[in-house]
Amino acid sequence: MATIDSLNLAFQKRDAIEIETLSAEGTMELGRSLASFLQPKDVVALFGDLGSGKTTLIKGIVAGLGATENVSSPTFTIQHQYRGATVMIYHFDFYRIDTPQGLRSIGCEEFFDGDGICLVEWPERANDLLPPQRWEIHLKQPSGVSTHRQISVRRRTPS
Repeated sequence: MATIDSLNLAFQKRDAIEIETLSAEGTMELGRSLASFLQPKDVVALFGDLGSGKTTLIKGIVAGLGATENVSSPTFTIQHQYRGATVMIYHFDFYRIDTPQGLRSIGCEEFFDGDGICLVEWPERANDLLPPQRWEIHLKQPSGVSTHRQISVRRRTPS
C-alpha cells in the first residue's frame, strides 16, 4: 500500500500516480494517506462507475481529515457535511443531477470557492462548474476481481 512518504515522492516526480488497492480497507487507507495532501479550498473530483469505490475512498479521506461522522453517499440529498479536525468537508454526489442549472440552484459554486474541502462524486455532471485547479481521481474495478481497484490520482492545475 502507498504510504504518505511514497505518495509524496511520487508527486514530487510527476503530477499523476497510479495505484492498485486489493481491498476496501486498502482503498480507505489510500484515502487516509491522500487526506494529508489536501488543503482548505481544494476540490477533489472522483470519477468511476457505480461500485468503483468512490465512497469508500471518500470514507478514508474524511477519516484522514479528522472527521468522526459516519460517511455515506449523499445520492438523494446531494450533499453531506463533515467537520474535520481543522476544516469543513463537503461531500457531493451529482448522480441524480441532470443539468448545470440544477447544480447552480443548490449553490455548489459557493462551496467550490469556499474555505472547505469539496469531495465530488460524478463530477462529469458539473464539469463546467468545477474549478480548473483541482484533484482528479479515477477509480476502476478490474474485471473479474471484485475487491481490487485501479486508482489514478492527478493534481490538475490551470495551464
